[in-house]
Amino acid sequence: MLALLKTLQSLLKELHSDGTPLQIGLGAALGAALGLTPIANVHNAIVLALLLVLNVSFGAGMLAWGLFVPLGFILDPVFDRIGHWLLVGTPALTPMWTSWFNAPLVPYTNFNNTVVLGSVVGWLVLFVPIVLLVKFLVVRYRARYGERVRKSRFYKAVTASQAYNVYRWFSPE
Repeated sequence: MLALLKTLQSLLKELHSDGTPLQIGLGAALGAALGLTPIANVHNAIVLALLLVLNVSFGAGMLAWGLFVPLGFILDPVFDRIGHWLLVGTPALTPMWTSWFNAPLVPYTNFNNTVVLGSVVGWLVLFVPIVLLVKFLVVRYRARYGERVRKSRFYKAVTASQAYNVYRWFSPE
């Protein structure tokens, strides 16, 4: 129950933050990488570093991470097919893969794993649509519902709850 309340509070905080819709969209798209791709890989360390360093919404990234994890598991068979097609089914790419995997650091990317490669390619294809969709939804929410939600009893109850106050003590503003 507390996890659900914390997720709801994070969502409300992001929707009512000073962050631009583009910053929220970029944060969500980066967080989607963490959810769609297998977590223990070099590219996810880079994505996490980008979330921390760039001026994007870290909260949206963490929220998207949690939302995209189930979707990543559901799409694993699709990602496996994409990766298999790129690694094995396209002979024209074999020289590129050979040279990459003979390079010093590339083998640590696990791109020789079909699911890893397919999920990274899938995320890269979805990156711009995720940014645009989240940006559109945030703009629409803020224009149509933002002020009404902020004035609602529900919003006041969630933001006034003890759990929310404790959470705000430890969250960077």
